[in-house]
Amino acid sequence: MRGAPAEEEPFEAARKAIWAAPPNEVIAVAAEVLDRYAGGVDAEVLMIDYRQAFLVRTRSTGEDVPVDNTAPGRAFASQRTVREDGAGLAHLPLAVKGERIGVLSVRFPDGEPSWLDDIAGVLARGLKIADQATDMYRRLRRRTRLTLAAEMQWDLLPAPAYRAAELCFAGQLEPAYAVWGDSFDWATSGERFTLTVSNGMGSGTESAELTHLAISALRNARRSGGDLVEQAELADEAVFGRHRGERLVDALLLEFDLRGGRVRAIDAGSPTIHRMRGGTTERIGFEAQMPLGMFGDTRYVPQEFAVEPGDRLVVVSDGVHGARSPAGALYGEAGLPQAMRDTRLQEPPEAVRTMVRHYVGFHEGTEPADDAVIVCVDWIGPTADVGARED
Repeated sequence: MRGAPAEEEPFEAARKAIWAAPPNEVIAVAAEVLDRYAGGVDAEVLMIDYRQAFLVRTRSTGEDVPVDNTAPGRAFASQRTVREDGAGLAHLPLAVKGERIGVLSVRFPDGEPSWLDDIAGVLARGLKIADQATDMYRRLRRRTRLTLAAEMQWDLLPAPAYRAAELCFAGQLEPAYAVWGDSFDWATSGERFTLTVSNGMGSGTESAELTHLAISALRNARRSGGDLVEQAELADEAVFGRHRGERLVDALLLEFDLRGGRVRAIDAGSPTIHRMRGGTTERIGFEAQMPLGMFGDTRYVPQEFAVEPGDRLVVVSDGVHGARSPAGALYGEAGLPQAMRDTRLQEPPEAVRTMVRHYVGFHEGTEPADDAVIVCVDWIGPTADVGARED
């Protein structure tokens, strides 16, 4: 027992130092405390870029590290520590509630401390909070300049991944640096998980402004306690009030009952939802309703379907399911089902990243004609205590 305090003391000191660091100095302080309290040298945080293709260096001037076929990339993709024994390097994934931030790479000439995984968790949470107070990390993550429309869209997006006892979610916007109107949004409460995939009409800043208006209206209704119908109707009213039916927003609204495994849906446009259950992949069809903003007084009617433990749901915007290869093949019919089967063993964040690469490859080197959103939800099922209460 005498050894326990000595083991806990350096971790506690390191933890306090990271929490006390100014937002733009979190990484530098983490490197310092790993050196001081654990003998770790050359510590560096590699942050994932907006396209989730490269891990961007934050403390050195070397080239950024591809996610594919590299040791840090394997740590990021698998969310497991990867060690290069010959080099004495450890690469630890940095994630918060399923959101993958990057990788901590550090060398330990004299052996790793037992609290290394714990301090990686502290560092990940510290970076997540610090990102709200400084532009430093957003500057690092962009490998090229964003268009103004992309800047607007990225500021609107929520965290790209989330994990809870009942489900695991991930989403990605592509292309990352020059987008039009596609977006996604989500929120969770004690009983519900709400997800929206939307596509604002047009391109450039006008499309980004339109999407921003619709999502802000959806959030306003949701945060005021409104159900799925009230969210859709307020967004419909807001968009119509601004554009009088000349500009529309396509959207698919989903609300998961975390206790019962039922999903309410409002299909207000072009995004589609696909389910993989076992080895079978199928599209879930709904009765189509008016896009948001067409009339301003549309009465939306939710439809329901059930999810079972092990189900995977993939929602894509029209830039995905409507994309065509140079030979004219439709991605929604030929590419997407295959991409879903190929990624069935991957966790949603990595599955989405892989599906985006598959979607880009489908174009055979040509530029996609539209931007695209792919989101993935794995339904794990109600927690045991919830099921017990229902029984």
